Amino acid sequence: MKQLFFICCVLLLVSGLSAQPRLSFLDGKFTIVQFTDLHWDPLSSGCDTTAATIRGVLDMEHPDLAVLSGDIVTGNPALKGWNQVISLFEESHTPFVVTMGNHDGEYLSKDTIFDTLLRSPYYAGSKGPSTLSGCGNCVLPLFSSSGGEKPVAALYCIDSNDYQPNSLYGAYDWIHFNQIDWFRQQRDSLIQVNGGHSLPSLLFMHIPLKEYESLDMVNATFGNSLEGCVSSADVNSGMFASLVETPDVMGVFAGHDHDNDYIGMNGSIALGYGRVTGADAYGSLTRGARIISLTEGAFRFDTWITTPEGREPAYYYPSGLNEYEELSSTYLPALNQKPLKHGVAYSYHEGNFRQVADIDKVPLKKKGIMNNLSILDAPVSDHFAYKFHTLLNIAERGVYRFYMYSDDGAVLYIDGHLVIDNDGGHSKHRAEGKVALEAGLHDVRVLYFEDYMGETLEVGYSGRNLLERPLPDECLFLPD
Repeated sequence: MKQLFFICCVLLLVSGLSAQPRLSFLDGKFTIVQFTDLHWDPLSSGCDTTAATIRGVLDMEHPDLAVLSGDIVTGNPALKGWNQVISLFEESHTPFVVTMGNHDGEYLSKDTIFDTLLRSPYYAGSKGPSTLSGCGNCVLPLFSSSGGEKPVAALYCIDSNDYQPNSLYGAYDWIHFNQIDWFRQQRDSLIQVNGGHSLPSLLFMHIPLKEYESLDMVNATFGNSLEGCVSSADVNSGMFASLVETPDVMGVFAGHDHDNDYIGMNGSIALGYGRVTGADAYGSLTRGARIISLTEGAFRFDTWITTPEGREPAYYYPSGLNEYEELSSTYLPALNQKPLKHGVAYSYHEGNFRQVADIDKVPLKKKGIMNNLSILDAPVSDHFAYKFHTLLNIAERGVYRFYMYSDDGAVLYIDGHLVIDNDGGHSKHRAEGKVALEAGLHDVRVLYFEDYMGETLEVGYSGRNLLERPLPDECLFLPD
């Protein structure tokens, strides 16, 4: 009884909810639609187009929750506009939650906005603690398909605030420390309820974090990057550091930059934009929404853009792979071999190296067989090299992302194709490459050299249904 009382108290603490909708997985899935930047002007005919977009996406996707990530009503009479937007979700019986944008408070006070929202039986959020910066800071617990009173996942909504007065630090405000401290307290409470284990979580806000700027626009993102910049606060609030410290938030989703809708990985955390929804908002992208499909009991989600014209290709977390690659790639066929023994064949060399091509210029010291690709048994600490050869068994047809940490240079070939080039003398550095593989055995060759000061080699992979990991011993076979 005491434990149940404690759980109930914690759930009230983290959610701030009472009669609001209970959010639960259905058959192991929970679907979120993110509408962003409606820029709803009650006096504009564009509202009819925006409403049609929202209704069209809701009819196609039947989400369990809609998240409106800021800049919702940006015209007067604003109260009428908010009631019009609310009615769209009430008529479709869709639970919804709102995070404030930088323009929302310009037309109606945030307190009045949330008092209006909370009158709807379909509003799933709360106004949030009055002691915090902003309004609407809340966490929504998600419950299991099978019932129960303990949450199995969580959705955080944070007000990214509006503008700050000091022109030395740019136009936009940032997430304040009291909000970050609140977030950490809510996360810790949920972990305690969950027996010390992190819950798969997502975070929604309006203005993107500054860490969006560090995404590689060519190799690490999927989607449109037409804005030409990330319009974040100039000051780094430390929010992202709090996300990194505890591995529960899988992804952060923002709006604000109407011509960006991309998603990419910053370390293990996905940073993504929604698709602009409002007809009266600037931007050239077809109006629509981002869909996020969570998998119960897993740190995993699929996400895609839906417009009234249909769905666009999906992006998969945590692999960072996408449906377009699956459909458009040329798949390397599996080898017609049936090896009986696990292992990796290697040759070992000593000498001076500046690139992997130098390995064949020095005499062979020894060769043999080991369980995996490893440099731990090298008899010297500097000026040595390995050539590894093994067959990797791929259980499922798909696109795979291979990674390599090396100090110094290394390259990875699969079926004779160069997949990762991490060559040259350098300190510990990660490089990645993608390749489409049919199920079965594939020829893997790794060339590595150590020049001086530090030696590291790790080779691993991930797939849509495969969490990132080093190549496992049981999947490596000796070539015939």
